[in-house]
Amino acid sequence: QVQLVESGGGLVQTGGSLRLSCAASAVFFNIYAVGWYRQAPGKQRELVAGITAGGSTNYADSVKDRFTISRDNAKNMVYLQMNSLKPEDTAVYYCNLRRPGSEYWGQGTQVAVSS
Repeated sequence: QVQLVESGGGLVQTGGSLRLSCAASAVFFNIYAVGWYRQAPGKQRELVAGITAGGSTNYADSVKDRFTISRDNAKNMVYLQMNSLKPEDTAVYYCNLRRPGSEYWGQGTQVAVSS
């Protein structure tokens, strides 16, 4: 069973930065695509950023040029660097690991941005 543990969330002022981390217990972590999702109160969960096994990245339009996703396959870690944070970035952020036939979620970490 794969376990994902997110960390790094917290309360920050508008314009501030946070770095989220996701530690994965998966064997052969390098073959998984990884994504960061978020869910704000009353809203659906949405993809924020993703990175493939090959290292290709994609971002939601709302976070382009502000957020950066990266992975360290040697450490089984995924990161989300979040800069220029806005109140609308407030949400629970989830790490997702997937490959054909398998998908795993972390428990989430809260990010709150004050205006």
